[in-house]
Amino acid sequence: MIDILVSSAGLVFTPYVLTVILLASCFGLFVGAIPGLSATMATALLVPLTFAMDPVPALGAIIATSAMALFAGDIPAALLRMPGTPSSAAYVDDLYKMTQRGEGMKGLAACLVFSALGGLFATIVLMIGAPVLARFAANFSSDEYFWLAALGLSCAVVIFAGSPLKGMISLLIGLLIASVGTDLSTGSMRYTFGYPELQAGIGFVPALIGMFALAEVFRFVVDRNVIKAPAKPVDFHLMKQVRDLMRDYWRANVRGSLIGTITGILPGAGGGVATWISYAVAKRFSSKRQSEEDKSLSAVVEASSANNSSLGGAWIPTLVFGIPGDAITAIVIGVLLMKGIQPGPQVFTQTADMAYALFIIFILANLLMIPLGYLAIRSANNILRIPREALMPIIVLLAIVGAFAVSNSAFDIGVMVALGVLAFFMDRYGFPIAPAILAIVLAPILERNLLMSLMKARGDLMGLVDRPIAMLLAFLTLLLLAAPVWSFVRSQMVLRKSRQSANPPL
Repeated sequence: MIDILVSSAGLVFTPYVLTVILLASCFGLFVGAIPGLSATMATALLVPLTFAMDPVPALGAIIATSAMALFAGDIPAALLRMPGTPSSAAYVDDLYKMTQRGEGMKGLAACLVFSALGGLFATIVLMIGAPVLARFAANFSSDEYFWLAALGLSCAVVIFAGSPLKGMISLLIGLLIASVGTDLSTGSMRYTFGYPELQAGIGFVPALIGMFALAEVFRFVVDRNVIKAPAKPVDFHLMKQVRDLMRDYWRANVRGSLIGTITGILPGAGGGVATWISYAVAKRFSSKRQSEEDKSLSAVVEASSANNSSLGGAWIPTLVFGIPGDAITAIVIGVLLMKGIQPGPQVFTQTADMAYALFIIFILANLLMIPLGYLAIRSANNILRIPREALMPIIVLLAIVGAFAVSNSAFDIGVMVALGVLAFFMDRYGFPIAPAILAIVLAPILERNLLMSLMKARGDLMGLVDRPIAMLLAFLTLLLLAAPVWSFVRSQMVLRKSRQSANPPL
């Protein structure tokens, strides 16, 4: 083992590889901070540059870029209420409210520190328990994936329990948007209205940009008194902030890192699902004695920890079984095959030095995130000094570029504008946007795996719960859905008792 570690360190600690990691980190921070240009897109843009590289620097560039981009998505989420990456959408409102209270730098410091710690936690799990955990994830069938998606959708009910009806309507709007395209069971077109561009469905990136970025622009144009420039964040000493955050929120960090790593191991789940589940858990189980500010910061800590830890978790099935954990690791598999390396158990036997070199790069990337992320935050602070009248046209331009860059289609720009108008009216009448985004992400996973399970069970619904893991996920989903109902019933019982005590019978 020591010989392998020494050999792996020799592959990593060379001027060329370290330079590649540093440049890829800066590139990931830049792309992730632009709303709509996701970590997956940043990784895809790197693939042509890896053709002439050896496997270690090529994969090192992908690791550094994706890790930095996932964190950098929190910067525009906090400063402009526009998530830079889809994973940041779960807690964008909490971050933006902190900025408006003058605590934007504190929120971003939490994202930075706990994203790095979450990534380091997942790396340790990747190094120690990859074979065992990947074997567990490989046992998942369509039944388990269906219930996992259902569990993610039920999170919307928990998060927005304060207005369950409006939250459910927003969720149904998202499911309707996700239903556009080709019916998987019959092959017929659904809600395409004769447009061939809609046969593949509505793209997530145009939907995300439209419903968050453009809707914010529309709010500013219609009512400038409502959309004010956020208060200038207070300056901070990094080490003091780190010490205080670690002391007060270490439990949320551990819980979010666990959820992110476990969810990342499940193929296809990805960081978006991990952050939503972790955010819902943080909101649901926060102490009633906590202030709203503490609840928001705890949710940000937990979700940002899950965000980056899911990346490390996704590499477990990728390396051990050749099953991509998310879109980024699907690109990784393509790069490995391009380099003549077959992902699977033989990676740890035939190319063990390369595998452990990747572990070292994961550790370096997450450690490098602290100083580089700090500089990115301090630089982004200048955004607050830009007049909103000058900033909004720039945001519109970036939104158009981001929507067009996905498939080089002008039609996606129209989709982005339409969904931006929809989100503007939803927000204006008190309907939350996040449940609709969550439904757009999870609906395809839900539908595809439901159809597969029903085909295997010949239409028998009991086939969805005939496996132990599927039964456990179904129980958790129903329990999560029953929680707000029980909370409502209990509140009504308490209200009735208080009325009876106030008006005793004669």
